[in-house]
Amino acid sequence: MSDGYDLTPDRLAVGTVGPVGQRLLLLQCWEGGTRLTLKLEKQQVAVMAEYLARIVKEHARPGHLPEAVAIEEPTEPDWIVGTIGVSYDEAEDRIVLVVEESVEEGETGAIARLSVTREQAAVFAIEAARLVESGRPPCPLCGSPLDPSGHECPRTNGHRPPAV
Repeated sequence: MSDGYDLTPDRLAVGTVGPVGQRLLLLQCWEGGTRLTLKLEKQQVAVMAEYLARIVKEHARPGHLPEAVAIEEPTEPDWIVGTIGVSYDEAEDRIVLVVEESVEEGETGAIARLSVTREQAAVFAIEAARLVESGRPPCPLCGSPLDPSGHECPRTNGHRPPAV
């Protein structure tokens, strides 16, 4: 594992592998011969989609949106995402994602700085929102995904199904 990446990706993708309920949500980006694959949680993808859409909307309308990029094999993540920071670089007219690896307290993880165009961010936001909506609905009590076979809701200590 590398300690850090500073990329201006040619391509940026969000996607899933695996069946619903067991899906891995992944962010992949490519710059030249470098590819980075990161594992995200559904809530992280949902918040990124919302925040990126808001940033894109606050600035000049993006140009022509490129086609969505699909996740490519191999899909083994380089690391699991812990925290995500998003900012807008006015001088470069780019949205900057700072993605930090999830590590145990006291350990130092990898960091990726991804400088993406507004067009890439807009497509990412659209695809991310679509992926989140296509997954399992959240429990109205705790927010955890509901399985077709049921759900042990921590708000009810798993003793009874949520009254929904």
